[in-house]
Amino acid sequence: MPSYDYLAIDSAGREKRGALSAASEEALRDQLRARALLPVRISAGSGNAPSAAKALPTAKAGGALFAKKLKVKELTLFTRQLATLVSVSPLEESLRAIGAQAERPHIAAIVANVHAAVVEGQRLGAALGREPKSFPPLYRAMVSAGEGSGAMTQILNRLADLMERQAEVRGKIVTALVYPIMLALVALLIITGLMTFVVPKVVDQFDTMGQALPLLTRIVIGVSDFMTSWGLVVLAALAAAALVFARMLANEGFRLKFDSWLLRLPFFGRLIRDLNAARLARTLSTVIANGMPLLDGLSITARTVGNRRLRAATLAIVESVNEGGSLSGAMRRSDAFPPLLVHMTASGEQSGQLETMLARAADYMEREFDAFTSGALSLLEPAIIVLMGGLVAIIVLSILLPIMQLNTLAIS
Repeated sequence: MPSYDYLAIDSAGREKRGALSAASEEALRDQLRARALLPVRISAGSGNAPSAAKALPTAKAGGALFAKKLKVKELTLFTRQLATLVSVSPLEESLRAIGAQAERPHIAAIVANVHAAVVEGQRLGAALGREPKSFPPLYRAMVSAGEGSGAMTQILNRLADLMERQAEVRGKIVTALVYPIMLALVALLIITGLMTFVVPKVVDQFDTMGQALPLLTRIVIGVSDFMTSWGLVVLAALAAAALVFARMLANEGFRLKFDSWLLRLPFFGRLIRDLNAARLARTLSTVIANGMPLLDGLSITARTVGNRRLRAATLAIVESVNEGGSLSGAMRRSDAFPPLLVHMTASGEQSGQLETMLARAADYMEREFDAFTSGALSLLEPAIIVLMGGLVAIIVLSILLPIMQLNTLAIS
């Protein structure tokens, strides 16, 4: 049987190189998947399997415990710069130029580490493996695919477009949440200040009246006493509960249950589902457009899905497609993805334009998200203001009622 050299990624995101004998490339892919390895590049080989240590040297910059990594914006800029430079100059010179003009030391160090690996003779996909924190498995796999197909510039541009689009969606989420959260925090601080500082001083004046206070005033005074006496204890308990909850989320079983519960929430569950589905569709569309086999691309893309319920459904789809089923059929059976995505995936499979239909599905779901957030904000902001005004009015009224009662008694 012929021998093949392979480059694959294991479950931890590490690159593995080697050589295996198989009847065909497809048979070799099956062997690698049986070993929990995701094939990235396969070529007719010499039969000599390089060691993992020689294929992927340990990096000083990327291996340190507290080493910095490229942020999303920095990685996007690096990708865009590299796409521009490799179209007019050799890869080694392009990396040297990017490192020389980097403004931050950690960026220059990371690029220099990759540049050193390229100078040593490694391909770019393997060289990026020296900085696994900065270059995730999906990124490295797509770059390796670009090297194999000779379309490095196009793939780097598509990668940059993908990251910019994802950053745009994240920016919209942050924009949608920041103002209501800040407004709610300000309202909470104002009400807390009134209840803990203003109300107690007014109560001291009421104690000298010797009259029964109205019910509303007694309720507000009771809440004020509780906040003054137990407020710090409640805050400490909430902080402890938040830490325990964060630790529980680290458990995959609990995280799966929690993410499944999130998807069942009214309105918000659908929003979370559509956002994750849009990210999956756009990433898979880019992967397929770059020439990567559907099964391999789907396996890598599954790792980018944040919601554990949808990630599990995506991994189940990988198994179904590996057994010979269609992508749309597997999505339909999982009952976890939007019907629109299932329908457009089926249309793409029938027409042979799967990547185009996936991209259109992602565009539609992102537009739906924009419309939802715009409508929700138009209702949420005035609702917070009205609620804050109502609570302040109740506090003020609880103070005015005893004063009005005293005036009535004085007149009579």
